[in-house]
Amino acid sequence: MSRISRRTFTSAAIAVLGLGWAPFASSAEPIKIGLVTALSGQSALSGEAITRGVQIAIDEINASGGVLDGRQFVLVRRDDESNPAKGVVAARELMFKEKVAAIVGGLDTPVSMAIVPLVNQGKVPFISPWAAGTPITKNNANPNYVFRVSAVDEIVDRGMVDYAQNTFKTSKFGLIMVNNPWGESNERGIVAALTAKNMKAVGIEKFEGSDVDVTPQLSRLRAAGADTLFMVGNVGPSAQVVKSLDRMGWKVPVVSHWGPAGGRFTELAGPSARDVHFVQTYSFFGKQSATGEKVIAALKAKYPDVKGPEDISPAVGVANAYDAMKLTALAIQQAGSTDGDAIREGFYKIGKYDGLIKTYENPFTPDMHDALTEKDYVWAQFIDNRILPVGMAK
Repeated sequence: MSRISRRTFTSAAIAVLGLGWAPFASSAEPIKIGLVTALSGQSALSGEAITRGVQIAIDEINASGGVLDGRQFVLVRRDDESNPAKGVVAARELMFKEKVAAIVGGLDTPVSMAIVPLVNQGKVPFISPWAAGTPITKNNANPNYVFRVSAVDEIVDRGMVDYAQNTFKTSKFGLIMVNNPWGESNERGIVAALTAKNMKAVGIEKFEGSDVDVTPQLSRLRAAGADTLFMVGNVGPSAQVVKSLDRMGWKVPVVSHWGPAGGRFTELAGPSARDVHFVQTYSFFGKQSATGEKVIAALKAKYPDVKGPEDISPAVGVANAYDAMKLTALAIQQAGSTDGDAIREGFYKIGKYDGLIKTYENPFTPDMHDALTEKDYVWAQFIDNRILPVGMAK
């Protein structure tokens, strides 16, 4: 009887303690944030920039007490290798094995487009800090779990046309586009932007991501009379376009989406890399806001290779990811839980946030899942291997 009594008492005590401590254990449980991006290959520099932006934001949030009464964030990364199939595998693992509350990621539009149906079906918020393909957020899902703090193709495309006209005073535009969903998204956007101005491209050419010579396509554009090129492609292919122009001896203005900023462009393209003008959403050069100064100081303290703004590259990866993570934390706080649908609704409840890129005022609504507008874009060049706003060659 004595053994039974002790056993019964022990079991009862464990049960009482378990009940008593369960709420505490739940409130202290970390919140996992997934990250899917290219951590290897030509775009690894961009993937690392995104990682750093998210991590700096997480460090700040955790140091200030976390969210939901003290819960801390933990970042769980997966490498998609810029491959859509691998991106889907990575997202599945984060969703169903790691049980992340949200996923930040999508460096490449094709990878993001492959992940979008999965997260919408699984009801896990997906926040893009880089991929600009218009259909990523405008994906016809209802409800839609995809949000973005980044450039948007259809807006960038209008900006490219305006920038070329204003900067180079040109009007005969040739399009040189990567042959994938990102290229298709921008082809539609640029054609629409030109049509709105009663203009049309003198030629549209495509190249594959593996092409090492784009001379035939460029020769056709030159023969058609192009006086400016609109270029869309990631680091390697864009570098091949520049090298092909050098081989042809064709000095023509190149206005690009931000693909060249994603990695070793200056190394791969050579000296003419500096002639490419491309869009950005942020620069750490010049006078910074208080948030900008704080982020630079945090990057210097955490990463030994960061000595100054020139080492924060590409800046858009850090800046977009930092603000994306801060907005995600606000959405979770507004949700009051880590339930995916509640977090989705939480994004719509965000009021004012003094971010790095700008001060956000109600950045998301059920009809608008993109937090940045054309007013948030900066045009840049590579100067001495640094990404600087155009005209800031110092």
